[in-house]
Amino acid sequence: MDTIQKFSRTTIVLHWLVAASIIGLIALGIYMVETESWHLYDIHKSIGLLAFVAILARLAWRWRNGLPQPVRPMSRIEHVTAVAAHVVLLVLTVVLPLTGMLFSGASGHGFGVFDWQIFPSHEVAGQAVPLSQRWSDIGQTLHGFLGYLLLVLVVLHAAAALKHHVIDKDATLKRMLGRAPEST
Repeated sequence: MDTIQKFSRTTIVLHWLVAASIIGLIALGIYMVETESWHLYDIHKSIGLLAFVAILARLAWRWRNGLPQPVRPMSRIEHVTAVAAHVVLLVLTVVLPLTGMLFSGASGHGFGVFDWQIFPSHEVAGQAVPLSQRWSDIGQTLHGFLGYLLLVLVVLHAAAALKHHVIDKDATLKRMLGRAPEST
């Protein structure tokens, strides 16, 4: 279980696994769109689905442990902002893959983990045929927008962690790195 002084190994591993996956997938997604690298979509979707398993595990673990408690007393506005940021980050990490699945499934491309199809493609004469162009468009728009929004929030989250470490000189970042806070 997590405490004010220390996070469990499970919390730390799930945090960094999801963080690395999300950052990598957003970077890959931007690269794919900007360079029209369609051949990378199956890799993006496969890694995204594997990351989704870790995301759900993290969500369940966070539900069991509650949100992180501050390592020091905070103002009400600072505490409300931190809680809101954690909740929005958790929600977006769940919703982003769901919108990707909506986009891919509704567009007729299907999705799976490498060669294991979870939702099969819908093809006619070798071309993907959308099951619903409307839902495909909604999924695509939301997936792109939420990806950029999540990227901005991840950057702000990292900046807040650095602020705690450099300016506040508290143990917030050390706790997530698995380091015990110094005794006072």
